[in-house]
Amino acid sequence: QVQLVESGGGLVQAGWSLRLSCAASGSIWCIASMGWYRQAPGKQRDLVATITSGGTPNYADSEKGPFTISRDNVKNMVYLQMNSLKPEETAVYYCNAEGRQRAYWGQGTPVTVSS
Repeated sequence: QVQLVESGGGLVQAGWSLRLSCAASGSIWCIASMGWYRQAPGKQRDLVATITSGGTPNYADSEKGPFTISRDNVKNMVYLQMNSLKPEETAVYYCNAEGRQRAYWGQGTPVTVSS
């Protein structure tokens, strides 16, 4: 089992920045890629960015540039630096870890961007 705990969400104004953190614990050895997804009210959960164990990032087309994903394999952490936030990026942001047999999810951290 893998446990994921997100932190760093909150209420910000448009154009501001936030840094989300995700702490992984448990069977860390089975984790391949990790990433961030978000789900706005009434919408499906969408990919924001992922990063492999070797540090190769992958971004949703809409987030190339303003967002940066990073990973610390020593601390078992993954981060999402979000710059120039927009109101339409208001959502609950979820940390994800892809194990060998299943995916794991955190409880989510809400991000609200006011205009």
